[in-house]
Amino acid sequence: MNAERLKRITIEAGKCNGRPCIRCLRIRVTDILALLAADASFEEILTDYPFLEREDILASIDYAAHLADHTVLQAS
Repeated sequence: MNAERLKRITIEAGKCNGRPCIRCLRIRVTDILALLAADASFEEILTDYPFLEREDILASIDYAAHLADHTVLQAS
């Protein structure tokens, strides 16, 4: 995980209902992840959203990986 890259993820109470966004812009991390899940390439995303950078997409992936990295306890 790249801690410096994660600085691109911002959370502001008045923007996108407090959801994680890219560099204070109104595009959410979940929007980027949904595009990737729909098989959009980095190039397609960067063409459709010219204000984004490759590092923004990678930051979204890093952020999701960070959130998913926790222990899950199951009841026996």
